[in-house]
Order: sequence, then structure tokens, then C-alpha cells
Amino acid sequence: MSDGKNGITYADAGVDIDAGNALVERIKPAAKRTSRSGVMAGLGGFGALFDLKAAGYEDPILVAATDGVGTKLRIAIDTGNVDGVGIDLVAMCVNDLVCQGAEPLFFLDYFATGKLETEQAARIVEGIAEGCFQSGCALIGGETAEMPGMYDAGDFDLAGFSVGAMERGTDLPAGVVAGDVLIGLASNGVHSNGYSLVRKLVEISGLGWDDDCPWGDGTLGAALLAPTRLYVKQALAAVRAGGVHALAHITGGGLTENLPRVLPDDLGAEIDLDAWELAGVFKWLAATGGMEQAEMLKTFNCGVGMILSVAADQADAIEALLKDEGETVYRLGSVVEGQGVGYSGSLL
Repeated sequence: MSDGKNGITYADAGVDIDAGNALVERIKPAAKRTSRSGVMAGLGGFGALFDLKAAGYEDPILVAATDGVGTKLRIAIDTGNVDGVGIDLVAMCVNDLVCQGAEPLFFLDYFATGKLETEQAARIVEGIAEGCFQSGCALIGGETAEMPGMYDAGDFDLAGFSVGAMERGTDLPAGVVAGDVLIGLASNGVHSNGYSLVRKLVEISGLGWDDDCPWGDGTLGAALLAPTRLYVKQALAAVRAGGVHALAHITGGGLTENLPRVLPDDLGAEIDLDAWELAGVFKWLAATGGMEQAEMLKTFNCGVGMILSVAADQADAIEALLKDEGETVYRLGSVVEGQGVGYSGSLL
């Protein structure tokens, strides 16, 4: 029995349950659009169910990946342009999964903010759904956390988790040998790594997010928010065609650090830097910071977002397949005896 002395509510503490419920209703159509074989339940339950047998797997191995968008979120928050960061979030997870040879099956997101703004949150989650749709991956759940006192006004954080599967014995990398051809797939800009340095270089330049982009159309902020390219369907098509021994997602650490992760200990790589032209954004970043080539190559993707190590006698066919899938393809070099990545030519 209440004595009437305390009428405080959760909303008075800064948490609006009704806003959270409204968000769930708003995003249900976007999530439903991503449904695929294997999905057993929609949003709203305490857990999400997925049937591997219904998805077509007989003896599956599960593969999991989790990631965030990093300080690229700061630009999205400051500009209000939040529509693409959901695609970034999905891409950072599912592009990793395909490097193991796995097909991404489902995705869950975690969105945290100090005060839930339904419209902003819906745009973000709709971007996540779009990334899932483009990857053939179902958005089957997530968490929206309103945490007053933990985040400044307007700020939010974003993380994601994806699970994929492959049949036993088909995991990658496998069979990499000296002489394998290295095929690179073009990136869509900086993607989602190195943004602490990007933001420092923008500060050095004296430009603001709403200023004209120095290397292209539109504003600087919009150009730097170009979403991470999704390589899932293209990469899986190449893997299923045969001859792909390894894939490396070029994220933090650039070409220098990521390519060796998929090579045997006694093998390295030789890359011809003249095989592609450095995109305008990277030329601008390098010039603004007076950055050396080696620093660029171990910090940014430098225009190559995914690398495939392919059997030499199947490289032409794989390259043609990837072009048919809409990829811009570079013949980068080859796997060699030794360790690490060696470079010839020049990007700058």
C-alpha cells in the first residue's frame, strides 16, 4: 500500500521504457526484411533462435565475430549523419567471418546512449538491417541500452556480433603455397579503422565537417562517413568456385599487419604498389600529416579492403568472377618464401 510520499518513476531517472518499446516497433519491418532460411523467431523474445539444419547445413562448424565502429562514430554524432554507421558495424563483423570461409547467418547489435532518441536510433538500426540484407545475414536480435550519466548528450556507442557457419573441413585459410596470386578488392575509402588519426589530421588541416571535401564532391564529413564495403557475397562466390586458399580483411594494421595473419609461418608476400592508384582520401591524409608510405600501409587499407590468396592456375577465373560480381580487382602480387610483406613500387 502506497503512502503517496514517493511518486518517482524510471522516466524521472532518465530511462524512457516507452521510447524503447516504440523503437522496437519502428525497426521490426527493417529486421523482417533480413529474414532468411534458419530464422525461427522475430524480435522481442529473451533470446533469438536459429535452425542450422533449416539453413542447409549437415555438419556445421560455427564461427563468431564481434566488433564496433570505433571513433568514426564521433564524426557521425557531430554531423548527425548516422545512416551509414550501421552498415559499418555489420561489415566489420561479416567481412571477418568470410575470411574463415564461413557464411554469415545472423547478427545482433548493441546500441547504448545516455538518452534514447527514437528517430536517431531507428536510422542507425535501419542501417544495420541494410548491411545484413546486403550480406544475406538475418538481424534476429539486439539490445538498446539507455544509460543516463554514462554518455554525454547526443552521444552513443555501437557494437555488434555475428555468427556464421561452414561445413566441417572447409575452413580457411588452407592450402596457401608460394606462388599463390594475391588479388585485391577495392575499398570504399577509409572504412572503419584509423579514425582517431583521421580526426587528428582533420584537426591539423583546420577544416570542419561541413567544409567542402578536398578530394571529391560533397562535404568532408560525408566523404569520411562512406560506409565500409561489404565483401560477403562476392567472397563466398569466389570460395565456392574453388582455388581460394585464404582471405584477409584489411582493417586496423593495414596491409602490413593483416595479410600475414592468413599466411603460414614460413611464407610471406610481395606486393606491387603500382598495381593500383591511391584514392584521393588517402593522398589527402598522407599530405596533411606528412605521413611516410610505411606508416600509411600499416595504418589504413590504402584502397584495398580485402585480399584473396588464390591458386595461380585459377587466378584468371577468380578475377573474372569477382569483376562479374561488381568488384574493382587488383592483381597485387604473390605469396613467397619468407615472412612479412615486402613492397615494390610506390603509392605516394
